[in-house]
Amino acid sequence: MKLHSILLVGVTLSNLVLTACVSAPTGPTITVMPREGKPFEVFKKEDQECREFAQNSVQDGNAAALKAGAISAATGAAIGAAAGAMYQGGSGPNVGTGAAIGMVGGAAVGAMGASNKETQAQTQYNTAYQQCMYAKGNQVPGFKPVNEFKPIK
Repeated sequence: MKLHSILLVGVTLSNLVLTACVSAPTGPTITVMPREGKPFEVFKKEDQECREFAQNSVQDGNAAALKAGAISAATGAAIGAAAGAMYQGGSGPNVGTGAAIGMVGGAAVGAMGASNKETQAQTQYNTAYQQCMYAKGNQVPGFKPVNEFKPIK
């Protein structure tokens, strides 16, 4: 198998694996409680509305961030594979091993970038969810509960 083929297969596989690892937020990672006296059915409805609000708030930027994370991981794998192959001299029986080792190292570095993008998306999701639930009068950690909304006159 030629070096070019080894690199192509390796980068393609690492790209697929790493892209599968990068995901959008599926829900909040914070706890919000209904205010005292609020019916649970009302709280559940508000929770669903705020999850949709949070998802919409991160959707545009999240798709770009997750794509950038996956590209970063694939690029790291490709550079690592090329460096590993060059380190092995570009020929001989161990060139595949050098490429594979370089690809794994490069993929790990790229995966860290993807992980950072995923963490940013989750933080943005949590903030939007928290703002929405607080505005609806629910108990949000770290904030004094709102008893009733009174418009400014």
